[in-house]
This record gives sequence, C-alpha cells and structure tokens, in this order.
Amino acid sequence: MEIPGPEPSADDGAGAIARAGGLHTYQLWLHAEYGPVVRFRLPGAETAVSIADPVLLEAVVHLDERPRRLFSFLDPLFEADNLQVLPAAEHGPWRRLLLTVLVGRPSHERHFELFTALAAELADRWAALPAGRPVELQRELTRTSLRMICGYALGGEVEDPDGVVEAFEAVLADQLERLYRAPAGQDREQRAERAARALALLRETVDRVVAAHRAGEGGGPGDRGDLIAALVEAGESPARIRDTVLTVMLAAHHTTGVAVSWTLHLLAAHPEAAARVTEELDRVLGERPVPDHADLPRLPYLGMVLRESLRRYPPGPYGARLTAEPLAVGEYLVPAGAVVLLPILAVHLNPAYWPEPERFRPERFTPEESAGRPRLAWIPFGLGPRGCEGAGLATLEARVLLAVLLKRLRFRPEPGHRVVPVERFVLWAADDIRMLVSPRAARGTPR
Repeated sequence: MEIPGPEPSADDGAGAIARAGGLHTYQLWLHAEYGPVVRFRLPGAETAVSIADPVLLEAVVHLDERPRRLFSFLDPLFEADNLQVLPAAEHGPWRRLLLTVLVGRPSHERHFELFTALAAELADRWAALPAGRPVELQRELTRTSLRMICGYALGGEVEDPDGVVEAFEAVLADQLERLYRAPAGQDREQRAERAARALALLRETVDRVVAAHRAGEGGGPGDRGDLIAALVEAGESPARIRDTVLTVMLAAHHTTGVAVSWTLHLLAAHPEAAARVTEELDRVLGERPVPDHADLPRLPYLGMVLRESLRRYPPGPYGARLTAEPLAVGEYLVPAGAVVLLPILAVHLNPAYWPEPERFRPERFTPEESAGRPRLAWIPFGLGPRGCEGAGLATLEARVLLAVLLKRLRFRPEPGHRVVPVERFVLWAADDIRMLVSPRAARGTPR
C-alpha cells in the first residue's frame, strides 16, 4: 500500500516547514492530516517517512544509521568525524564505551556533590534578586547545566571552568547563527572568528586534561567514573577524545537546562501540582536545602512531574534514522535509503495513547496508568542503538535542579510575557521563559 502524504513541492517542503513554524509542528500537521505513517519531502532527504504510532515504531527501533546530510551542520565542531553519524560498525564500540561512564549509580554518586553545589549556588543567586526582576530560565539553566556537564566530562582539573562555559557558548552561538540566519557582513565574520578562537580553547583545555591523565596513575574508568580517563584508556585518538567531550557537553547541557525550564513553566501554570511537589520535598528533606542521592527515589511525584514535562515539551522534538533496505511498517513498505523521522513530539501528543494530550497531568505516570501503555509512547531521549547515552545522567541533573530550586523558591510567570516554543537545536522558547522568583516561606510560617 502506498504511504499517504502531501504532493512533492519544488522546494522539497522547505516552505511548508517554515510556514508551520518548524519541522516539529509540521509533523504534527502531517499526522493530523494523513494518519500515523506519512511520506513527505524534506530538504536533504528525497524520501522521508514519519511514524507517530508507538506500536509501529517497533519496526524501526533496530535502525543504527543516521542520515549524514541532515546532521552536516555539526561538521565544523568535529576533527575526526561527525560523531552523530558514525557508521554502525564504528558507532557501537564508541557507544558502549560512553555507557561505561555515563550510566550507573556509582558514576552518578561520584558527581552528586558537584550537582547539588551548583544547584544551590543558582538558588542562592535567584533568592537574592530584587523583587520584580524577572529571571530568564532557559539562559540561566542551560548555563548551570553546562557547568554540571563540564565538571562531569572534564573532572576537577580545569583551571577556568567559567571560561570553558563561555567558550562553549560562543561556539554554540555561531552554530545557531549559521543554521538559522543568513550570514551577513562584518558581524558574521567577527562572530566566526570568536567561535574559532573559542573552539581552539576548548580543544586545548581537553588536551591539558588528557595530558594530566596520562601523566598520573589513577584507576580504570569504571573506578573513576571519568569520561576522559575512559577514552584515554581505550586508546582513542586525541581528536576523537576532543570530539567526544564536545558532543557530550552539547547534548547534556541542552537536554537538562531546557527540560528544567519547561518543567518550571508548567508548574507555574498549575499551582496544585506545584504545591504537591513542594509538600513532597518538605516531607522528605525536612529542613535540608539539598537532597542526598538516596532521597531521589523518595520523591516519586517530582519524578512524575519531570516525565510529564518531557512528554509535553521533549527537548529534542524529533530524531532521524536511515533505512539500509526495504522495511515493513504495518501495512506499508518503507523503501531502502529513506529517512525515517521519529516525531517525538507527535508521538507524545498522540491522543490514542495520551488522552487530552496537551493537558499537563503528572498522574499519567503512576504505575496504574502506565500499565499497558506501549513502551515507545514516551521517547524523550530517542530509541534503539542511537538513543541518548546520557539519558540517566540528564534525568539525575534535572531532578537535582528541580528539587533544590523548588525547595527554596516560588516561581510565577512574568505578567504579559508570552512563551512560544520554537525549534533551535532543541525545543526552545522564542523569547525565553521569564519568571518572577521569590524565596519560599519557611515551614510553619505564613505564606
């Protein structure tokens, strides 16, 4: 049976995507118009197929190739090869190496004190703000989460962590400028020069950390929970080590900072859920301002709030795979060489599996409501062998930030500020998410 979809256009769908407000919203329209499996044209992909049904997605979960052309905008960041599109044979060993470091309680516990300290520092700064001065959540939280992952990836051996953060932000700003705006004159050249210097600084910083590892004794990567130690011990080249550190920093700071900002946005709009979170935090933490690692399993409602926020606003609203041979998806046959789009936002808003999908309701993730739901109905970190290696780490960081901030602070939307989701690497807010932040009253005192 022929896969349904719109008629091809001369611009390969670029105009339709722009008019819809981005690929993520275009996919929502496609699936509302044509059903759970849609064939369409995409710039850089002659044949693209989007699948919004979690049961049908099982047919593509094994795919381990990404379409190189769609990820070519990241090429300037890499020296050895674009790590987002490594061939499957090379990607598998690299992924297993990352998982030895990024996954597991010992590794997370080793860095937990750093995470809570950075979260507490942010809470202190926001608590001291003058009344009425709004906070730009996404800018501030992505910067804090970048400091978290910088400490995780580079260890405690960086002389100027804030300088590393600033350099990474300069590189990222240049990439966004290239991707979303037309190059223009001297300003474009100056930005590119700044980005080139910043990228050189990042690579030199990683080189110094690598040299320190090679000069020292240390244990194995499993003992240290150290990304660079694992890469050095595995015999990776200097260029591959630098590329890997940049990749982890790029992925992790976006995911965590954006996820936490959307969660605070949703809680501010749903005061009953916010009150339930703070009651849980007060009950579990008592007077302690930050959680211990052992406290996190005792905060189930906070976990459900985060999961519901990731459903409603997944930081990465879609993913992509490449078929090497014809693939049966339900009653359809996807041809070899097709780009398979994983429309994460459309899957998360599929009313067949999420009744009233645009409503914020953390109780969807109770064990009772989760029972029987297809496993791929919730895929904020992707799926299969190309799923995010740092999903557990990103979730840990997000829960720490939320626990510390919500224990200490109240969040209210800035009056008149409109929050509009847009696609910029991740599901961003066009004019940030501006909030009025104030200290919470101590327990037992009037609020």
